[in-house]
Amino acid sequence: MTSLFGHSVRSEGLALYMAEAIVCFAVVYLLSASTGGSGSPGAFQAASLAAVLALSTGVAAAATGMHTPTGWRKARGLLTGTLLTALLLTPLAWVAVEFLRVDLGGSATGGAASPAAAVILLSAAGTGGVLVTRLLFLGVSRTGLFTQPIAVLDGSRAALVKLPPAGPTASEEPFRVALRLGAGEALAEAGRPEAAVGLSAPELRSRGIRWVVAPQPKAVPAALRKSWTEAGVKLVGEVEFLERLSGRVDLEALEPDWLETARGAHMGRAEAFVCRSFDVIVSLALLLLTLPLTVLAAIAIRIDSPGPIFYRQARVGQGGRIIHLTKLRSMRVDAEVGGAPQWATRRDPRVTRVGRFLRLTRIDEIPQVLNVLKGDMAFIGPRPERPAFVEQLSLAIPHYADRAVVKPGITGWAQVNFPYGASVDDARQKLTYDLYYVRRRSLFLDLLILVATVRVILFQEGSR
Repeated sequence: MTSLFGHSVRSEGLALYMAEAIVCFAVVYLLSASTGGSGSPGAFQAASLAAVLALSTGVAAAATGMHTPTGWRKARGLLTGTLLTALLLTPLAWVAVEFLRVDLGGSATGGAASPAAAVILLSAAGTGGVLVTRLLFLGVSRTGLFTQPIAVLDGSRAALVKLPPAGPTASEEPFRVALRLGAGEALAEAGRPEAAVGLSAPELRSRGIRWVVAPQPKAVPAALRKSWTEAGVKLVGEVEFLERLSGRVDLEALEPDWLETARGAHMGRAEAFVCRSFDVIVSLALLLLTLPLTVLAAIAIRIDSPGPIFYRQARVGQGGRIIHLTKLRSMRVDAEVGGAPQWATRRDPRVTRVGRFLRLTRIDEIPQVLNVLKGDMAFIGPRPERPAFVEQLSLAIPHYADRAVVKPGITGWAQVNFPYGASVDDARQKLTYDLYYVRRRSLFLDLLILVATVRVILFQEGSR
């Protein structure tokens, strides 16, 4: 695992992104710079075009699910995912070719190829390079090369003990247990590094171990901790380790004052300005790009069922303040008799025919950008819940109210990692992701969520 701005990403995924970017850059640059003809681009144009497409390839691949832990390891769906990635890159390639005024030479007449031909040629070459890179990477990953060995102290919880020690299944996990270390008197005796068998820094380094996971890191003798630190071996508590590994917090392990160190609860003015700018830019772009789609959806709603096109509903915002959410109507007008809130269910009979499609594609969520522009919501954050549900869930789930320390969002870490919640138990599971976001919030994590949201929409994950 590699920590980037407080969030842990799998090292092999990062390596794959870099490998794809390098291969794509090389293929596009060589193709652009060596096509001959009077219209061929110069070195700067070719490098600029190659850099844009190389950096965008990994983003497009992530948006099609090819950078998820299960997505990039499976040969099945590799071709489909690569083609979807190429489709996402094609409009960007067209804009880049036009903006940089890149004219690929090499036509039969010695002139430059048309923009359409240039885009097709570049997309085909880049897609081929990515496909070959992924096939090679897939073969290497199955050897377990990217699985990091760790040492686990006795007394660690079952989630750590279940990590595979070796073998084929180990290659599916970012870590494998290479050494189980004793505790109690044996650990105290090992406080003398020179007498530690299996615990000494040289012994750990010889096994390739860079992480030692302990139930209580402070219980490890200071001398042993010092020797590990000096040797580049990191001692980490099991709660933090499992949080980094799963992208979720352990609700039972949260301290009462955990918000004092949560990044989402303490933003400086500069960071707040950047986040607000991000919200406004993304919301305006989404509003403009989806305006024709929203108009068509509004017409379909009007034809399909009687009632208003939009509806507003009270939700709980930052600090417990009541906000009013705007959405395209996807249910019947009499969906909630007497106004009593109800959980949505699978194949909910209250959903209209057009509404079912709008919910599957998330089109009904588009008007919420108006709430973002107004400042009631952020683009990224925990989903705003209804006041009645918040009251119910706050009584049933510890720390539920803590999610209101940040603005609610249209999409969030829970939305891209957990399906639609429709029960108290689902809300508990989603809260573990929401509080992870509150603890480790950053612009980098926001960008990851934004890209993952495209994947969720494309594959209709978790819709009801």
